Amino acid sequence: MSTTGASADPLAALGSLPGVADSVESVRKSVDRVYGHRVMRRRSNEITSEAALRGARGTAALSGADWALEEVRRRSDFSGDGEARTMGAALRLTAEAGQLLSIWRQSPLRVLARLHLVAAAEGEERVGRPRQEGEPVDEPLIGLALPSAAEAHGRLEGLSELIIAGGSAPALVTAAVVHGELLALRPFTSHNGLIARTAERIVLVGSGLDPKSVCPAEVGHAELGRETYLEALEGYVSGTPEGVAAWIAHCGRAVGLGARESTAVCEALQRGAA
Repeated sequence: MSTTGASADPLAALGSLPGVADSVESVRKSVDRVYGHRVMRRRSNEITSEAALRGARGTAALSGADWALEEVRRRSDFSGDGEARTMGAALRLTAEAGQLLSIWRQSPLRVLARLHLVAAAEGEERVGRPRQEGEPVDEPLIGLALPSAAEAHGRLEGLSELIIAGGSAPALVTAAVVHGELLALRPFTSHNGLIARTAERIVLVGSGLDPKSVCPAEVGHAELGRETYLEALEGYVSGTPEGVAAWIAHCGRAVGLGARESTAVCEALQRGAA
């Protein structure tokens, strides 16, 4: 979907699509439920750390490294096979996201380039910059047609301009569009899925919807399943109002499930302290 158009605030205009307002309200209630939990008032740092770990596990699962949470918690070396490297990249991105919040609104393209550098953890020429014409993209789990490098660059610039300009769009809508555009464009030669989900997290945290980063959408995306994820993404890429609304609703459900996960962590800590 092109995020440019006649509207002065095209992201805000998406908020009027059928069902989107309900998704926004549902997400707000889910987030408020976590933040209102008594454990959050005393142990929010623990909840944030646990949400980061679970979010990293979730995003890695969608990129082909579906590990048990305890295995992620136990391991310290992620330099082995492809799955281990994917998990390592997910953990690095989750840790890096919090350091980039202040830069995102001024220079989202700089943040995205940094995320690719962190994910790839290599010094080769293709790392840390958008792909060029003819360069292959290693993203085997996303089978959508790949836009040309020129189209990817143009739409990425347009998205960046919208983010810098700001606007009145709900955080969920902006996060879903950023996530969807990055998956559709795959602007880097690798790790686009991990980067897209990290960018979604940055928007949700930076917008103030989830300032302590305790509602990991990545958990929800993984719980909903890769097939459902890709089906919703196809709706977004179609550009139809119904498809875009369905993608935003899907992202809303993912945030809600992430909030539910952290609520369960709060409950477990409360029982342990009782």
